[in-house]
Amino acid sequence: MDAVWADLVHLMEAGGFVMPPLFAATVVLWYAMGLRWMAFRGAVREGTARAAQVARRVPPEARDAHLGPVIEEALGPVVARLSRGRALVRSIVTVAPLAGLLGTVAGMIETFDALGDSALFAQTGGIAGGISQALLTTQMGLVVAVPGVVVGRLLDRRQARLEDDLARVKQRTLNDAGVRVEEGHA
Repeated sequence: MDAVWADLVHLMEAGGFVMPPLFAATVVLWYAMGLRWMAFRGAVREGTARAAQVARRVPPEARDAHLGPVIEEALGPVVARLSRGRALVRSIVTVAPLAGLLGTVAGMIETFDALGDSALFAQTGGIAGGISQALLTTQMGLVVAVPGVVVGRLLDRRQARLEDDLARVKQRTLNDAGVRVEEGHA
């Protein structure tokens, strides 16, 4: 475990000032994706229970006019919970490659400074150090973003399916309550 930690510290130092935020972004990204996944668990079951509870509370004579919006309101927190963390995931996936690019630019500036000073071998790293920093930060930005894009898209598709399931729960509840709904106005 000490060797892994030493390798991470070396990687952060070699990558320059951009690496610590990229490592932090990685942790936050996977935490947010885990929270999204956890929010999906039991969403349809909770939505079904909320819709049934609301349908029992609305008197039969008021169901045609009021039950649809009341069910929609009851399902609102469930639908909102499905989206929690989505903006954070998308933001990190968008910003991580840009942060990697910033590190690339910083590394290339260091390289050209070394060339301009004609101290290629006197500085620590010289040209090789600057190019190495540039490549490490670009790589890290992509390492954060690519899995985030893939997993984020999978979570988005799962969210869309759950939202469709909740819409069916609403429709089924309305049908079970005997509410006549015009097509497209559920």
